[in-house]
Amino acid sequence: MTDADEAGAYRAGDAFPEFALETPDGGTLTKSDLAGRKAVIFFYPKDNTPGCTSEAIDFTSLKPEFAELGVALLGVSKDSPQKHRNFIAKHDLTVDLATDAQEGGLSDRLGIWTEKRNYGRTYMGMVRTTYLLDSDGTILLVWPKVRVKGHAAQVLEAARGA
Repeated sequence: MTDADEAGAYRAGDAFPEFALETPDGGTLTKSDLAGRKAVIFFYPKDNTPGCTSEAIDFTSLKPEFAELGVALLGVSKDSPQKHRNFIAKHDLTVDLATDAQEGGLSDRLGIWTEKRNYGRTYMGMVRTTYLLDSDGTILLVWPKVRVKGHAAQVLEAARGA
């Protein structure tokens, strides 16, 4: 599941880096806010695109099952807090979202904000990646280059076994 070349700079067994991300309500979420419980942090390219919408809806539908396990859910993209608010409202999302818009931010440090190519065009973009963290912030599993269909259920099964 994790390969250094595919998973970015961090892999299973590593401590997840410290972070401070802006929430849709204008607050700040830090790594210490997740301390003491397992967490799933899923990074996705862009609000209101088909794959990202499906992924957020899938995690929302499974949120009660994650909650029963004591696992926090957090979706992260470079979108602004306002775009996150619109995304949440449009799709009735209940998963927490956060913004990683700062240059050199969390996704940059993780190595998942990277140069991409599509139809001959080169641009910077998010590699859809999910991390399962232990209650002490250690990375238990990494899913690099995620395919959305069935992914949230796969992460839930892994969380049950972790």
